Amino acid sequence: MEENKKEFDESIVEETAEAAEAVSEEAVEEIASEEVAVEETEEALEADAEEAAKDKKAKKKKKSTKTLEIALEKSEAKVAELTDRYQRLMAEFENARKRNAKEQSLRYDMGAKDVLGKLLPVIDNFERGIDTLTEEEKEGAFAQGIVKIYEQLMTTFTELGVTPMDAKGKEFNPDFHNAVMHAEDPEQGENLVSDEFQKGYMYKDSVLRHAMVKVVN
Repeated sequence: MEENKKEFDESIVEETAEAAEAVSEEAVEEIASEEVAVEETEEALEADAEEAAKDKKAKKKKKSTKTLEIALEKSEAKVAELTDRYQRLMAEFENARKRNAKEQSLRYDMGAKDVLGKLLPVIDNFERGIDTLTEEEKEGAFAQGIVKIYEQLMTTFTELGVTPMDAKGKEFNPDFHNAVMHAEDPEQGENLVSDEFQKGYMYKDSVLRHAMVKVVN
């Protein structure tokens, strides 16, 4: 009976050991399964974290790009504004320069006309004096000197823009001629300058002195 008890006990121990071993194996398998699940979870979390980081970086990059675009638009608008202001200033400067040059030219011409007009009586006296010389007197050294001075003076006047009108034989024009006498002459045309008592002069495109003339018909 003791032997049967001993065999029973041993059988129980073996079954218990087998059961414990089976439980241990199941526990190990569960633990391993749990570890795998944990690893997979960690990998999934890491992947999610990386994806989130990428999304955040992309959003940040997109936001940065948008900021740069806005800054670029503002810069381009500022450059356009400054360019427009610069062009306007240059146009105003050019207009002012032209006005100034024109005003200076007008002032110069006014001053020149005043001086040249006062010298015209000198020209008249030279011409009257030369016209009174006889052919014999014109051969003299003094008369030739006077003629040379007159010619030099007229050359200088021409270089300054002064030219005689030469009104005789031309149609009367009140813009250039001052009629002091009128006459009828059927042998001449209508409204013509028959005589020139005082020579008229032009300074560039304006009248320096009107010609004093006689008009016929």
